[in-house]
Amino acid sequence: MPDRSVDVVVVGAGAAGIACAVTAVENGARTLLLDKSDDVGGALHISAGHLSAAGTDRQAERGIDDDWARHRADIDRISRGTATGPLVDLAVRGAADTMRWLVDDGYVYAHSVPRIVSSHEAYSRPRTYYGPGGGQAVLRVLRHKLDRALAGGLLELSLGSYVPRLLLDPAGAVVGVQVRAGDRQYRVLAARVVLATGGYGANPALLADLESPALRTSAWHTATGDGLTMAVAVGADVAGRGTWIPTFGGLPADPDDGGRAAWPARPVLTADRVPWEIYVDRRGRRFMAEDEPSIDAKERVLTGVEGMTFWQVLDARAVRASQPVVGGWTPGELAERANRHPGVHAADTLAGLARLAGIEPDGLIAQVREYNAAVAQGHDPVFGRRSLPAPVREPPFYALENHGTTLVTFAGIAVDVDLAVVDGTGRGLPGLYAVGEVLGAAATCGNSFCGGMLLTPALTLGRLLGARLAQTVPGLRNNPQTEARNAMQARGSPGDD
Repeated sequence: MPDRSVDVVVVGAGAAGIACAVTAVENGARTLLLDKSDDVGGALHISAGHLSAAGTDRQAERGIDDDWARHRADIDRISRGTATGPLVDLAVRGAADTMRWLVDDGYVYAHSVPRIVSSHEAYSRPRTYYGPGGGQAVLRVLRHKLDRALAGGLLELSLGSYVPRLLLDPAGAVVGVQVRAGDRQYRVLAARVVLATGGYGANPALLADLESPALRTSAWHTATGDGLTMAVAVGADVAGRGTWIPTFGGLPADPDDGGRAAWPARPVLTADRVPWEIYVDRRGRRFMAEDEPSIDAKERVLTGVEGMTFWQVLDARAVRASQPVVGGWTPGELAERANRHPGVHAADTLAGLARLAGIEPDGLIAQVREYNAAVAQGHDPVFGRRSLPAPVREPPFYALENHGTTLVTFAGIAVDVDLAVVDGTGRGLPGLYAVGEVLGAAATCGNSFCGGMLLTPALTLGRLLGARLAQTVPGLRNNPQTEARNAMQARGSPGDD
């Protein structure tokens, strides 16, 4: 016998899980929201909080002409045609309504948005948004929505509650979850179970298996792949294998921190500053034009570099003259942290620098000589770099170790257009649904990073799923309050042309 039962169980209280749970409650479903952490929000605690939507009220206020079709065309271009699933269309069409959903509950825009950002391949129009504090701006609104839903009595939030497995009936349908909270274990039966547990970037074994062992991670500590593991255990298929792409660079974190990357300490992209440094691999050889304007192109080149590891090599003049090379560090702070912060090396000779950094000395010396000759000639004959401001000549010399990094993961649970979990034949697993990063970034980005196309789809698809589940829970279909809300949603459905 179960210890209790509800209409909907949502496992994971990040952006997607909260959006799903509060919308299910608004449509009359008794809902239990579980999270193994001691707080809600998941990756929003470290996220930049980038949202992307076309045809928004904010764009209209700023005189920006945009619509979902142009947004969809940009995603197709950026992803090189790999973001093809129906979930992309649902997410893009519903994004403007999701922005209203946030703004109506107090979401605050940063003054400069919407804008085109350089951290991912550029959209054709300004349609990226964020608020003060990045992900915290979204989380503040979600907390408010949660508080209101909790006060209404249909939602229960249980933190510090880990779900190790799903419950099945004799026919194989998912009918609930096993929960462990401290020393207590209990079972919850539910008409619908939603997995919204995030990715697996904090699970080195899964990361190596599904993406690449060379990737360093900066993922939130709870992103251990629990939902993916549970779903696969009951027959779910895994979608998006092989679609990952690294974030271009990130300094190593503390060596005792399991090989993680320091997420704030990433190279400031050369799209935002004049590059004075060169990029070299372990052999000391350059592998691309450092002033390549496309971040997507840089990320793809990095996948072919040994260990996805490279060093930014520059001299004292470059440190003085260039804008900050590392995110959040002034030139003075970079010099102060040399030979103190992991991956930041300095020496008076190139040979000494190479030995400190783990670069092949002869290779680095020859490469700097070749690059300096290109600067003198005003022409880079190997990679066609156009920005050649100065030779690498004035000691001390610096080498900043960078790794291909991931904050999000790309493979995930396979679902159909209704977000129902499916097996390898495409057959739905009754009673089980998934939303958010547990689907994998490939579900809405394909083999690329499309700005705002992780957080915004998590919210949009979470809302759609919460409403849909409440409509299909036995006994709720004829609820007058639910029918009225459903009619309102149908009139503005993001799936309608």
